[in-house]
Amino acid sequence: MKKKAECVFEGKNENEADLKAVYTELFITEGDMADVNQEHEDLEKSELYKERKLAFIFDGLDESRLPLDFNNRSLNNVKKESSVDVLFTSLVKGTLLPSALVWVTSRPAAANQIPPQHVGLFTEVRGFTDQQKEEYFRKRITDETVASRILSHIKTSRSLYIMCHIPVFCWITATVLQDILIENNTENISTTLTEMYIHFLLIQMNMKSQKYDEEEERDCETLLESNRDMILKLAKLAFEQLKKEMVHVFLCYLNKNMQELQFFFDEPKEDITLHELLQRAVGKAMESKRGHLDLFLRFLMGISLESSQELLKGLLPDTEDTTDTEDTTESIRQTTEYIKQRLQEDISDEASVNLFYCSLELKDNSLYEEIQRYLSPDDHPGRKLSSSMCTVLAYTLLTSEKVLDELNPKRFTSSPADYERLIPAVRCCRKAL
Repeated sequence: MKKKAECVFEGKNENEADLKAVYTELFITEGDMADVNQEHEDLEKSELYKERKLAFIFDGLDESRLPLDFNNRSLNNVKKESSVDVLFTSLVKGTLLPSALVWVTSRPAAANQIPPQHVGLFTEVRGFTDQQKEEYFRKRITDETVASRILSHIKTSRSLYIMCHIPVFCWITATVLQDILIENNTENISTTLTEMYIHFLLIQMNMKSQKYDEEEERDCETLLESNRDMILKLAKLAFEQLKKEMVHVFLCYLNKNMQELQFFFDEPKEDITLHELLQRAVGKAMESKRGHLDLFLRFLMGISLESSQELLKGLLPDTEDTTDTEDTTESIRQTTEYIKQRLQEDISDEASVNLFYCSLELKDNSLYEEIQRYLSPDDHPGRKLSSSMCTVLAYTLLTSEKVLDELNPKRFTSSPADYERLIPAVRCCRKAL
């Protein structure tokens, strides 16, 4: 058992990777959550575990569909039956098994629904720093020449480089780029999250075909055609779970299946443009308190591009009509403008960052370029940033190599309330005013 768990197996024996060899530390911060109960802050982590005999780990709270109603009835008897929601809230509040340790992993939107008085310690996993990204790729890819080549490609793509602060995306990126740059001997590199995941899907399907169906490697279009029913059933299942997937929704749009698309509209619609669908999807994602539609929205944006549809030939219906292409181009242009408009509003930090990512999925770098002008001492646009763009600026700094000599919040905004949104960026400067 120990020997089996020592390696990450990726379909072929020669692709096995030793876990110890690729392990890379993460950038983690503690105590950033406002009003956190300070009761346990002075205790060492080891003492927390010594004090308690039982620990509950709730992994992926944001993926659950729990109401998270902390005002509901509490459970205090371990022998009584209850719903999962009551069980969870009772454990967190301490009315049930008060000596137990409760550890919850979640994206911020869902974690923030837990009242701060019930939180002993808040830890944010920020992922890899720039140095850790490079360390991971050089450990993961043992051929130094290949590793340097892939790192060079990643750094030339702003969207890829930013997203590589997410450890699992580094793994997917390494898998995909080795296939694109080495096995397929091509310099054409994908630049969006959606395109990377499409390539990853194709690689996984090929591995499945060889390992379980005992078939030789096939071209992408043939793979997609032969797996079409399975992919669409999985996509529909995923969409129902969100409501509840990007491929399913986009297929419904292409096939004008308005019944499925009514989820995004308050009133019945007979026909819609791509821009209308994307705009309503933005609204739906921002209405979600748990942020469970954020990734779905980014993928939906990415799959609307012709470059993504080209990769999915064999799965999507043929839409090579010139008028359709012109309509898609105009819809993408309108959607990028709509995202910029929403970022001028006072929206949550999570929604701000997600909309920034959506713009990158649409291959629109104008927001990133605007942020760079604000950070340049010689090229300031001369106007103040919105609250949401202050969040984007701080986030961009945190995921870049840039270190400012001086961070003066008044340079970006005149609102004291927005100064708080810039606080995380303090660690990226030598002096803060």
